[in-house]
Amino acid sequence: MDIQWFPGHMTKALRMMEEEIKVIDLVMYVLDSRAPFSCVNPSFKDIIGSKPIIYILNKADLADEVLIKKWANYFNQGNARSIILDSTLSGSGKKVVEKMKELLNDKLERNRKKGIVMPLRAMIIGVPNSGKSTLINNLCGKGKTVTGNRPGVTRGKQWVKIADNIELMDTPGTLWPSFEDEKVAKHLAFIGSIRDQVLDLEELALELIKDILELNPKLIENRYGFSVENLTPLEIFENVCKVRGLLIRGGEFDYARGATVIIDDFRKGKLGKITLDTL
Repeated sequence: MDIQWFPGHMTKALRMMEEEIKVIDLVMYVLDSRAPFSCVNPSFKDIIGSKPIIYILNKADLADEVLIKKWANYFNQGNARSIILDSTLSGSGKKVVEKMKELLNDKLERNRKKGIVMPLRAMIIGVPNSGKSTLINNLCGKGKTVTGNRPGVTRGKQWVKIADNIELMDTPGTLWPSFEDEKVAKHLAFIGSIRDQVLDLEELALELIKDILELNPKLIENRYGFSVENLTPLEIFENVCKVRGLLIRGGEFDYARGATVIIDDFRKGKLGKITLDTL
């Protein structure tokens, strides 16, 4: 399944990050806990350079608890720290601020000794639909950014104050020009980081079924109420259509609506807590 999506505003976003990074003290790197490795954008590496990083494994309420702890340990190295987070929970952003102050403690101490009053500046980055805007609203305690459950909602940079001495620059959700790893591209499509309008959703639903069968077939059985033993992914797809009454004239399967049901069930956590990337 060939997936590519890199609209023009993402090129502008990368240029903007390159220009602004020089005034940034720390990077908040938001990852979707359902596919944390797939959310690592190779275009960000040179931009970030040696800046301290907080990897925020967001949407943890939708992810496998055991796997996400392993991924948190994976990202917690060098001048980087990781936090497992559900940014929809009120007040959950406080530990992000605490971790930021911990990482920048030396700079805070230097400024204090010199009598310098200067705000700490962070840049928040991530792929589309990783929950950056929801996290910022959590940090601010009010809705200061535009949020949505579709990629591409934030289009330009936005500065917001998240504490007395901390300023945060929001950036658009950004992918990279070409996906070389088909699995990474599929995972990004599954979690909604790529616009559904550029995807073949029926093929995507089949690929999602294949991935879930490898992870845990019981997730499908528990959700839809039938055994998947000896069934092909296509037969499972058709059974979902059957049990959900997704038929068109003549009793044929409505694959389009069936694909939407399967993908939405995954994205909303109705299939269970799933992390697609494994260690």
